Amino acid sequence: MAITTIKLQKETKERLEKLKENKRETYDDLIRKMLWILNTIKIEPEKARWTLRKIDESRARLLREEQQMKQGKQKREQEKKQIRR
Repeated sequence: MAITTIKLQKETKERLEKLKENKRETYDDLIRKMLWILNTIKIEPEKARWTLRKIDESRARLLREEQQMKQGKQKREQEKKQIRR
C-alpha cells in the first residue's frame, strides 16, 4: 500500500486527536471513518447516527480511563512522598 504525507494545521491535528476512539487509532483510520459516516448519512442516516453515538461512547470511556490512570498516578506519587518522610 502506498503511503503519502498531508499537511494539517495544528488546530486540525488537535481536533482529529479528540476524535480518536483509542490511542492506537491512526489519522488514516479517522479520515476513513469520517468519510464512511459522510457517505452513509446520505443513504442511511439512522445508521450513521448510531455509529456516531457509539463513537461518542467509546471516546467518553477512553477519557474516563485516562482520568482514572492520571488519578492513580497522582495517588502513587503522593504515597511515595509520604513514605520518604
